[in-house]
Amino acid sequence: MRPVTIALAVAGLLAATSAFAECPGNPNAVGLSRTVEIDTTGGPGFGFEQYRMHDFLMNKEVVLTFDDGPWPENTRAVLNALDEHCVKATFFIIGKHAIWHPDILKDVAARGHTIGTHTWSHANLRKMKPEKAKEEIEKGLSAVKVALGGNPAPFFRFPYLQDPNELVTYLGSRNIAIFSHDVDSFDFKHRKPEVMVKALMAKLEKKGKGIILMHDFQKVTAKAMPMLLNELAAKGYKVVHMVPKAPATTMPEYDQLAQAEVKGPVGSGRPTSSVVKTISAGPTQ
Repeated sequence: MRPVTIALAVAGLLAATSAFAECPGNPNAVGLSRTVEIDTTGGPGFGFEQYRMHDFLMNKEVVLTFDDGPWPENTRAVLNALDEHCVKATFFIIGKHAIWHPDILKDVAARGHTIGTHTWSHANLRKMKPEKAKEEIEKGLSAVKVALGGNPAPFFRFPYLQDPNELVTYLGSRNIAIFSHDVDSFDFKHRKPEVMVKALMAKLEKKGKGIILMHDFQKVTAKAMPMLLNELAAKGYKVVHMVPKAPATTMPEYDQLAQAEVKGPVGSGRPTSSVVKTISAGPTQ
């Protein structure tokens, strides 16, 4: 390679690194180390808790993932904390919750995060007959598409991490990647944010890197996120953002089932904040 070409390549790399490192208004932000593209052909699995084939994280890199949203107040609190640190995450969405709270889901997408799926109703698929379990997967995927107004990422996480072999094979046939975790926050077991953060960081420090599982459905997680992100920054961790090579595809019959769950006319798809606006208010008490 010619010296000029090498210099230009290095300059480009430094510029890209600088762009990732900068976070206006927060010089102590965690920041993104890089964005990785996932080719989901054949349904690869990620997360060493269950799948040990693909290890793409370097030391001190983490992937932030959140299950069970979108949910009022909690999801946006998580989003605001992520914004403060200029980092992106992956959200594994429950189909029902997407239909109930499409505005919140659209906000997740608008802020640049990756949206995967987590079944229609968070059912334990191991306890269901295969055809019913496939409906849970497909209806959940279609519900997110209906609520979002576009196809989500072909990223899936099994509820309770229960992954029957026949469904792993099925997801592979649909070219949907499966995600477990490397570090489980067990946030649903904690009441105090500081206790949750301490426990999570202790696990992470032992492993040095990993895919972190949390729940934006949980209030404790919403409260803990500013503290957790500050701890990650203080310990020298960086966030990796996952994006798909291509979006997921849905099946028309399940799109129809999901659409039937929408109560009332769909309308223009405008967010509520643009349809209803407070123009005057009484005195606060």
